[in-house]
Amino acid sequence: MKGKSPIVILTVVLAVLLLIAVGFGVFQVASLKSQVQEAKLQNEELMLTNEQLQLSNEFDMLNAEFQQYEDQAQRLANDTILAKYTAAKAKVEQLMQELKSEKVKSQARIKELQNEISTLKGLLRHYIAQIDSLNKENAGLRAENQEIKSQNERLSSKVQEVTKSNETLSERMTLAEKLNVTGVSLTGLKKNGKVEKNVTKAKQLMVTFTIPQNNSTPVGEKTIYLRIVNPEGQLLGGAGSFSFEGKSVAASARKNIEYAGDEIAGVKIYWDVNTTLTPGDYTVELFTDGYRLTSRHFTMKK
Repeated sequence: MKGKSPIVILTVVLAVLLLIAVGFGVFQVASLKSQVQEAKLQNEELMLTNEQLQLSNEFDMLNAEFQQYEDQAQRLANDTILAKYTAAKAKVEQLMQELKSEKVKSQARIKELQNEISTLKGLLRHYIAQIDSLNKENAGLRAENQEIKSQNERLSSKVQEVTKSNETLSERMTLAEKLNVTGVSLTGLKKNGKVEKNVTKAKQLMVTFTIPQNNSTPVGEKTIYLRIVNPEGQLLGGAGSFSFEGKSVAASARKNIEYAGDEIAGVKIYWDVNTTLTPGDYTVELFTDGYRLTSRHFTMKK
């Protein structure tokens, strides 16, 4: 730089330094702007991510509520509510899939999804209210049915009691009609009709009894059948048979009497000995009108 003054040289140097400083400043400003823009973008992305996360959580909670009432909805007899419920559930699942995809990155779309969630929540609350109402109604019907069932059971029990009471009354009335006998005895007789104490020598066996008064017994002719069973368990037969409890039963002897409702004392039925009699216990039974009037045991001695 020969021929130039020191002032010119200084001026040039200062100009160069100023240019360098300005360039550096411009670079710093540009760099700072870039950093600010990048930070702004990162912040917006974080906000979107956070809002997506919140939205996803809301979907999960909504879906959980759907699942909580899904079993109840399946049991509903109301097809309209079930159809609406199913459609809303399908919409939730569709939005969840969209939320998980990479397409949902804009603030506007997230806002739309939030609005849809809000609408679905309203629908869900409405359906849940209807489900609860139907459940309460069904519970009331079940309680009413149970009460009706209990009433029917009590009525059935009462009918059974009345039926049993009527059967008992009928049985008592039937038994009241039964002819009674008292003072039954078994005696061995000789050929001349006198008492024979030695049964082996008896020519006849005589059964004596009394028929008490009974106004409930139908009056008229009665056939009284006698059965005598010896100590060996054999029937002393000879008088044909009669019907008793649906079976034909052999008789030892029979006697016809006219019953007018008054007492008949000293009724006698005879059986003629036609076999060898042995000492021991003899069984005497009397029957009439399909009833066994008595069954007594007597010891006959030799």
